[in-house]
Amino acid sequence: MNGKRNLFLAAAACIVTCGIAGGGLRAQSGAPASGTPAQSATPAGPKLAEEQFKNIKVLKGVPADQVFPAMQFITISLGVECEFCHVQGAGGRLEFDKDDKKNKQTARKMMEMMFAINKDNFDGHREVTCYSCHRGSPEPMGTPAIMGEEPKLEAKAAPAAAEDSEAGESKKTTGPSADQLLDKYVQALGGAAAVDKITSRVARGTIEVGDKSFPIDLYSKDPEKRISFTHMPEGDSVTAFNGQEGWLGTVGRPMREMHGGDLYGAAIDADLHLATHLKRMFSKLSTQGTEKIGDHDVYEVVGQREDKPPLQLYFDQQSGLLVRLVRFGETPLGRIPTQIDYADYREADGVKVPFRWTLARPNGRFTIQITELKQNVPVDDAKFAKPPAPPPPVPAPPQGLSVQPK
Repeated sequence: MNGKRNLFLAAAACIVTCGIAGGGLRAQSGAPASGTPAQSATPAGPKLAEEQFKNIKVLKGVPADQVFPAMQFITISLGVECEFCHVQGAGGRLEFDKDDKKNKQTARKMMEMMFAINKDNFDGHREVTCYSCHRGSPEPMGTPAIMGEEPKLEAKAAPAAAEDSEAGESKKTTGPSADQLLDKYVQALGGAAAVDKITSRVARGTIEVGDKSFPIDLYSKDPEKRISFTHMPEGDSVTAFNGQEGWLGTVGRPMREMHGGDLYGAAIDADLHLATHLKRMFSKLSTQGTEKIGDHDVYEVVGQREDKPPLQLYFDQQSGLLVRLVRFGETPLGRIPTQIDYADYREADGVKVPFRWTLARPNGRFTIQITELKQNVPVDDAKFAKPPAPPPPVPAPPQGLSVQPK
C-alpha cells in the first residue's frame, strides 16, 4: 500500500475491530458457546503453514491462519509494507513464494534469532520480539533517543493489595471487585433485560481518518452478524462477519478473508450482548488498579481467557460505563494491541450506547461518530452473505501464441 489514499482504505478495512460497546461478546470460558467461529460440527486439526503455503521455512508447524498475522506483526514492528520483503509481479500482485529479495532472507534469519534468544534466555517465553529492537524502523534501534522535552511526572495513588496480570506488570488495588464493576456496568447501560432485548442495530455516521471524513453504515444482527460499508470516492470498503467467517473488501483489491486474531475480534464485535456475557467468557477476572483516561478516573479489570490473550477493560468510577477496551491479536512473533475508547453515550430504546469511539492500533487510528441509530429493526440475512471468491488469475500465454475461446 502506498500513500495517503491507501492509508484511508486500510483504516476503513479495520472497522471489524470497532464494535459498539453497548453490544457484546458471546460467552466463552473453557469451551466456546454456540455460534462462535471456534465451534464446528466435526472438529478437525488446523491446517499447518507448510500445508497451505509454498516455500515455508521458518514458520513450519504454525497454524496456517497465523501466517498473515505474523507478517502483519513484522510490518508494524518495522514500519514497512509487504513489498519490503516480497516480490511484486504483474499488476502489483505479490508473489509470496519467491525468495528474490534479500530482505526476505534477512527476515527469516531474524525470526530464527528471536526464537533462539527466547529459548536460550527466557525458558521459551516470548520476551523478545521484532519490535524490541526495531521500534517502527527498518533499522534496529541501537542508540537511545535524545529527550525532546522534559517528562511530565504524574502522581499515582499508592495501592494496597497485589494482583498478578498476564496483560502487564503486577499491580495493586483497593475498591470494588471485578464482578461488582461488571454488575455496575450492566446497570449503567440500562439493566440486563434491556441489553438482551436488542436483536439488531443499524447505525449511520462518519469515519474520520486524519483530516479526511467518509460516510459509514453499520448493520448488526443477533446472533453474531455484522457488516460495515465505508463510502469512499473510489467505492465502498466492506468489512463483514457472518457468525462463522469474516472478510474485507477494499476498492481495487480482491476480497481478503480474516484469520487469527482478526477473526476472533470480528466475533467479539458482532455479538450484541457484551455486558451480560462478560462474566461468563473469562476463566479469571481481577481488578488491577485505578488510572486516569482523559477526564475519567477509571478502574482497570483484566479478564483471562483460555488459550487466548487477556482483555483489558476500563470502567468510569462514577458512571460505571466502559471507557476503554484493549485486546490483543496473538501471532507467532508477538501480540498486536487494539485499543478502543468509547464516548458520547446516549440512550436508545432503554439502553445506553456510545455514539463515538476511537480505535487505535500501532499502524494508525480513526474515529467513528454515529449520527443516526435504530435498534430492533428488520435486517435481511442476505446482507451478511459472503460473496464468492474471485477466480484465480489466468496465466499469460507464451509469447507469440494466442488463446482462443472454445
